[in-house]
Amino acid sequence: MEESGSLFNPSELTYDDRGLIPAVLQQKGDGKVIMLGYMNEETLNETIRIGQAVFWSRSRQEIWHKGSTSGDYVNVHSISTDCDRDVVLLEVSLEGSGVCHTGSYSCFVTEEGDTRQVVQSSS
Repeated sequence: MEESGSLFNPSELTYDDRGLIPAVLQQKGDGKVIMLGYMNEETLNETIRIGQAVFWSRSRQEIWHKGSTSGDYVNVHSISTDCDRDVVLLEVSLEGSGVCHTGSYSCFVTEEGDTRQVVQSSS
């Protein structure tokens, strides 16, 4: 994982009452947001240690190393936090066909499988 600027300590971030913090995955290169997951302090530390995304699965209530069963790993190039330190942004690249459990490249797709916008700005 690339290191630039000042590093943050995961123990100094603001987690919700369940000990979780939202993690936005942004594709390296084109900047597209491809997934929103949740991490706790342990999974964030593991992500930093191995350079691949590790989440807390809210549905299964367990640690989830993305790609460990599908082979679709998420390589983490950098991690940033917002000004309130209650969200993390991961700049990532993918190994495999996609990041979504449905098999789609991105989690931000409609039922029809495309990425149509619901609202488009007039500017």
